[in-house]
Amino acid sequence: MMSKDGFGKSRILKTNAMFYRLLTLIFILLSVTFFSFGQPKSTAKNTLGISVYQQYCMSCHQADGGGVPRMTPPLTGTSFVTGDKKRLINIILNGLNEPIVVNDEEYYNPMASFSFLTDQQIAAVLTYIRTQLGNKSTSITAQEVTVVRKQGAVKK
Repeated sequence: MMSKDGFGKSRILKTNAMFYRLLTLIFILLSVTFFSFGQPKSTAKNTLGISVYQQYCMSCHQADGGGVPRMTPPLTGTSFVTGDKKRLINIILNGLNEPIVVNDEEYYNPMASFSFLTDQQIAAVLTYIRTQLGNKSTSITAQEVTVVRKQGAVKK
């Protein structure tokens, strides 16, 4: 049976079905686009940095780099991370066994040396920490780590 406007029920149903398919497709495309642009591009270096951070740093400094009050300092919003590269590399290579003041708060938890990591691993994790976790600083290269490591070996 035809309606007064000349469209049959089956044609209306087909039009509605096509509309919903089109709407679903647009939603999926927008979702994929939003999530792909919203995420940082993954490179071998930051993938390595994330992996090293999760394995060796996250248990003390937390997933967001916020640290633990009065125990483990934050890795966000501090010049210890975003400032002098050599100082930061030395902390990774030599550890830290004395209290440290970060953002006007004292932290007491000793940090072990991670000198067993390769220069590439250290560069990757420090680059991750300096450019992610809310920080906007420059990256660190494996060559910079090598230079600092050699300077430390000469002192001993």
